[in-house]
Amino acid sequence: MTTNLFSPTDVQRFFDEHWTVRKYKAVSMPSEHLETILAAAQRAPTDATAQMYSFIRLTDPALRARIAEAATNAHIATASESFLICADVHRLKRILEVHGVEGGHFPHIAIHFGIGDAVMAAQNMLIASEMLGYRGCWIGGVLNALDLIAELTQLPEGVFPFAALTIGVPDEPPQHRPRLPREQVIHENHYRPYSEDELKASSKAMGPITARGDWPQTLSRYFGKGGGMEQREPVLESHLRRKVFLE
Repeated sequence: MTTNLFSPTDVQRFFDEHWTVRKYKAVSMPSEHLETILAAAQRAPTDATAQMYSFIRLTDPALRARIAEAATNAHIATASESFLICADVHRLKRILEVHGVEGGHFPHIAIHFGIGDAVMAAQNMLIASEMLGYRGCWIGGVLNALDLIAELTQLPEGVFPFAALTIGVPDEPPQHRPRLPREQVIHENHYRPYSEDELKASSKAMGPITARGDWPQTLSRYFGKGGGMEQREPVLESHLRRKVFLE
């Protein structure tokens, strides 16, 4: 029998109130709040105990400004706290090295588990921040300037900066954004195929998540032929090869 710290209604209400923020008030985060969210990050699950991630806390205003410009996300410079989220096998290999163990060759595994570890730790940090009344924004725009950002933050081989996270006190009104119907993302025992009609209906329901109310158009801009993700692909592959994640 478990002891319930929160009721199911409380838990659902908390997560329903999640919303992304890009405009922050110019306030600092108290040290005890920072300590709390960092402690939460480090309590995240990790594969094989390895903790294959590192966060770069950005505190230098000039560095923040350069990364904000490179990532085309101005709030990296203005949030109370900004972090570069990295998959990291460099530290793991150094630990093996200092104990006289030759590291294995597992570039794809490194990406797989490094990103997984980092995402879980960052999500813990974001949830802890929201419990303290802050809001944040997950940023994929670091892929716009991987090499420059890695150089600015002096990342060694084996460290891959795949995202950023900003946290602060909101200076914009809350916006509730829809999600896909649960039956489209939760499958039981086997993957369920989708009908054309239900995909069209759910796409229409997702309309409010975009400024123009046209979710498929947004997806097309990112994931369609010639879209943003396709253009990022060679940049990402090139960076991973230089960082010895791929050969």
